Amino acid sequence: MIKVALPNKGMLFEPTQELLKDCGYKASKPYKTLTQLDSKNGIEFFFLRPSDIPMYVGRGIIDAGITGIDFNAEAKSPAVKVLDLPYGASKMCAAVPNESPVQSLDDLKNATIATSFPNIVSNYYKKDMNFVVLEGAVEISVSLGVSDAIVDVVETGTTLKQAGLRIVGEPLFHSNAALFCHPQKQDLEEVHTLIRRIEGKLVAKTYMMIEYDCPAELLNKACDMTPGLDAPTISKLHGRDWYAVKAMVPEEDANAVMDKLWDIGCRSILLFSIKSARI
Repeated sequence: MIKVALPNKGMLFEPTQELLKDCGYKASKPYKTLTQLDSKNGIEFFFLRPSDIPMYVGRGIIDAGITGIDFNAEAKSPAVKVLDLPYGASKMCAAVPNESPVQSLDDLKNATIATSFPNIVSNYYKKDMNFVVLEGAVEISVSLGVSDAIVDVVETGTTLKQAGLRIVGEPLFHSNAALFCHPQKQDLEEVHTLIRRIEGKLVAKTYMMIEYDCPAELLNKACDMTPGLDAPTISKLHGRDWYAVKAMVPEEDANAVMDKLWDIGCRSILLFSIKSARI
């Protein structure tokens, strides 16, 4: 049985819950406890602060965990990223008061910066910086006179504008959710199963299954439109010089592909969602 850490709150909580549920795991957070045992799948889930997960995984106390790339980088954890996840995207930006003369990130090298991510900022500048390290509400630090600028995770920028701040330069760091594993736990069977299930669900969200009937003389042309991941599945229809074709197509292109198949003469075109996959 392996131990897997999951975010107990924040922007990563609900997407992680939904993903693991779709992968067949019993991973819903209990009301009064911080653990959930999924004995059927050989996993015990632990619900922890996203910023603490890299420490537990990095030390091998927990075998694997889902958290943000920024949290793992800030913790300088030896945990290994084994799979990027398509949610939790964020960017870390510097901001200064609207009236500040600062125009570039270079102008902040000697400034006092308030942030929750001093290690990421130091790594960006490749030098020791003057920090005020805060756990939250970083944007208020400038108006209170304890810092010249801030570096924080920015989503819409609305909070910064309300605090009278403006973004300076390009983001210092980009992040998203990811599955991390302790370096010595990557070969565990349960870890491989977890990775395969998540990968299968991500493929299922990206592709759809299309089925259609096609005249023999149009088969090559139709298959060029629906090549599938390897090749389309083709079977002869009984009593007709037609073929049934089945293939996976990118979800974002699926309806356009249906239109094109109809236009060239294919019929009985059906489109199906994919619940999961093993490719």
